[in-house]
Amino acid sequence: GVTRLLLTRIPFFKEIIVSSFSCHSCSWSNTEIQSAGRIQEQGVCYTLAVTSRQDMNREVVKTDCASARIPELDFEIPAFSQKGVLTTIEGIIARAVAALEQDQPARRATDTEVARKIDEFIGKLRQLKEVNSPFTFILDDPSGNSFVENPQAPQRDEALLVTHYRRSPQQCALLGLEGEEVDAKLPDTAEDLRDEVLQFNTNCPECNAPASTNMKLVQIPHFKEVIIMATNCDSCGHRTNEVKSGGAIEPRGTRITLRITDPSDMTRDILKSETCSVEIPELEFELGMGALGGKFTTLEGLLKDIRDLVEKNPFTLGDSSMASRTGKLQEFIGKLQDVKGKAQAHFIMDDPAGNSYLQNVYAPEEDPELSVQRYERSFEQNEELGLNDMRTEGYEPQPAAGR
Repeated sequence: GVTRLLLTRIPFFKEIIVSSFSCHSCSWSNTEIQSAGRIQEQGVCYTLAVTSRQDMNREVVKTDCASARIPELDFEIPAFSQKGVLTTIEGIIARAVAALEQDQPARRATDTEVARKIDEFIGKLRQLKEVNSPFTFILDDPSGNSFVENPQAPQRDEALLVTHYRRSPQQCALLGLEGEEVDAKLPDTAEDLRDEVLQFNTNCPECNAPASTNMKLVQIPHFKEVIIMATNCDSCGHRTNEVKSGGAIEPRGTRITLRITDPSDMTRDILKSETCSVEIPELEFELGMGALGGKFTTLEGLLKDIRDLVEKNPFTLGDSSMASRTGKLQEFIGKLQDVKGKAQAHFIMDDPAGNSYLQNVYAPEEDPELSVQRYERSFEQNEELGLNDMRTEGYEPQPAAGR
């Protein structure tokens, strides 16, 4: 085929490059446009009230980073889903109809219900071209290089509203302008970090697909700062969150005991670090250190995680489990459900590192149902935390003695 390039100027707008391709073998043709200038200082949004057939003939320059919307039909052409084009409003609607009709034969063979709904929507788009009822056409371009014709230029057009706006950091990233944002400053103090949600790339622990982890520094009232990390995978839908202590290991361990007497106790906030063990004496249940990792949740949420840990283990309630063990675990799950509702029990959190927390609803007064005990760690507990071999002073090399 043959591609032709033309540098042309649109009145009351700017210069653009029109690219036209035609094939003599199959008669296929295509046109695209590119801006001949640079990305503008501000983005632009055109809002046009289409009320007549003359409005359908308005000239439109739509770049590839612009999005087009018709709110009355809840219809949108997302950014970067089409190449830039020089056309009319009727041409944009016709192009959308052609794109929807392209795969309809395959949809009718595989999913008739979806094909029927798309046919109904195509019918609504075609009715727009007749302008039987007014509708709104919105063209939003962060680069500022799109355009909707004003037939009354240089006078003002009452039906066309042009709005210029400052691009958001996300829009700048899509346009590749992060390096040009001189106003943006990185947080350089702890106070700035408390208000920032940091994000870094990682892989999903379930499907190993690329995912992102959000990290936030949070101050828990009457306790200390913690770091909350949450991962959400768009591929498989897996979601997880983990909590790390924002401070050092405490000089003494902490043993927190709560007497559960009312269903409202289930709403108490809990910070369980990865070094904390959980015990419920009435159920003869103990959750060891490291199980479930670090969590910041409620008492009800932690009991739900414990139940899921038991139910999702294939060696406890799956095909590989024994009948006697299954009966005991089902009985345990029933008792655990009673604790969340009506039964009274004691909930004990033992953290040798002292970095766990259970909300005192009477703070700063004492809670009659909550007791916090500080104790000296044993040698074995210090060994598990790696404190016996840790040296924080006196490790500097001594200067050579003078002769």
